[in-house]
Amino acid sequence: MEGDISVESHTEGLTCLSHECKPFEEVTNGLSIHKPVTNGLPIGHRVKEQSNGNASLRSLPISALKQNGLLQTLAAGGEPMVAEESSELEKAREEWEAVESVQPAASEESVPTPLISFNEALQYFQTTDLGELLRNIQPTVRRTGLAAITHFFFGPPRLHRELLEERDLVFAIAQCSLDNSQAVHMRVLQTIYKRLVGGRLDCARYGDHWENIGFQGTDPATDLRGTGFLGLMHTLYFVMDPETLPLARDIYKLSQHPTQNFPFSVMSINMTRIALQVLREEALSKECNRRQQVVGVLNEFYVATYLHLFQLWKTQQKTISDSGYVLKEVELFAKKNPKQMMRRLEVFLKEQRAGAGPRGPSPDPQGQQGGSPSLGGARTGPGSGSGHGSKEKQMHFTGVCELPPDMEGEARLI
Repeated sequence: MEGDISVESHTEGLTCLSHECKPFEEVTNGLSIHKPVTNGLPIGHRVKEQSNGNASLRSLPISALKQNGLLQTLAAGGEPMVAEESSELEKAREEWEAVESVQPAASEESVPTPLISFNEALQYFQTTDLGELLRNIQPTVRRTGLAAITHFFFGPPRLHRELLEERDLVFAIAQCSLDNSQAVHMRVLQTIYKRLVGGRLDCARYGDHWENIGFQGTDPATDLRGTGFLGLMHTLYFVMDPETLPLARDIYKLSQHPTQNFPFSVMSINMTRIALQVLREEALSKECNRRQQVVGVLNEFYVATYLHLFQLWKTQQKTISDSGYVLKEVELFAKKNPKQMMRRLEVFLKEQRAGAGPRGPSPDPQGQQGGSPSLGGARTGPGSGSGHGSKEKQMHFTGVCELPPDMEGEARLI
C-alpha cells in the first residue's frame, strides 16, 4: 500500500494540477472577458496540451521514467523537452557548419583581385632575378657531327644576337613554377579563370572548380611541369588580348561539348610545349629576326597552333580518345610550317575583325596548296569546284605518317 501511495503522490506531483478553479480576466480590445482559471492557467488549448502530456506520463511506469532520466529532469524543475531540443539544435548546428565547410568558391578577400595584363605580368619577370633559372635553360637543340654541319649550312638562320636575352627570358619563365606567395602569380591564375568563365569574384586556390577550365585536378600547378609558368602566360595572353579572346572562348566552348570535350588548359599547355620546341629548333628565328622580337612571335605562334588544333578537332569530330594522335599531327605540322600557320592566324583574325570570322572552317591563304590535311577540307578557294569541296568534307582522320608533302618540302619523321 505504501508503494501505491507513493506512486499516486508522484503522479500527483507530476500533474501539478488541482481542480480548484478561479476566475480569469482577459482583456481583448479594451474589453474584459471572464474565463475560468485552473492553477493560474486559463482553461484552453494550453491546458489541453499540458493535460495531454500528463496523460502520457500517467501511462508510464515509474521505472521507465527513471531509465529515461525524465523523472530527474522534472524533479530538478526543468522541462522534459529541453534535452531533446538541445540535441536537435546541436545537430542542426553541425549540419550548418558542414555546409559552410564545402563552400569553395568565395575568397577570403572581400575585394576581388584585379585582372592583370600580359605586359604587366611580363614586366614582373623582366624585373625579377632569374639568374638561377637561366643557368639551367636549353634554348637550342644540341647537334653534333653531321647533323650540326647540315644544320649550319642548310638549316634556318640563327637568331640575332640582340634577341638572345629575350629568348633566354622565355625559357627561364618556362623553368619557373607557380608560387602561392607571389601576388602576380595568383593574379594571373585568377585572371585566366575569370576571363574564361565570365565571372567577377575570386575563386579558391585549390578546388574542383579548376577542372571546369580544363586542369586535371584541384591544383593547377601540377599540370605545369612541362612548361612552367610560361604555360599560364600564354593562356593569359590568349584571354586578355581583345582580338584573340573570342577565339579563346570558342575553343573553351568546344572543350565543354558533350561528346567532343577536352581539357582546355591541359591542351593549352601542350600548345605551349609545341611552341617552345619549335623555338628551340630555331624554326621561328627568321620571323623573330624580321620583327625584332621573340615574345610577340612566340605568343602568336602559340595561338596559331591552338587555332590549328581547334579547327582540326571541330571539323573532323575528334574526341578525347583521339587526342594523342591529334597532338602528334599538330606538332609535326607546326614544326614544318610555322610561317604558314602564322599566316593562317593572321587571315583568321582579319576575317574576324571584318565580322565574318569562321568558327570552325579553316582559312587557307595559300589556296589549299600543300596545306594541312586536317584544315584543307574546311574552306574552298574562290576557284574551287563543288565536287572538290564535297570531297574535302568527307576526309577522315589522317595519321602522323600519312601527311602529304607540304609547301616547303616533304614531311618526314626523324
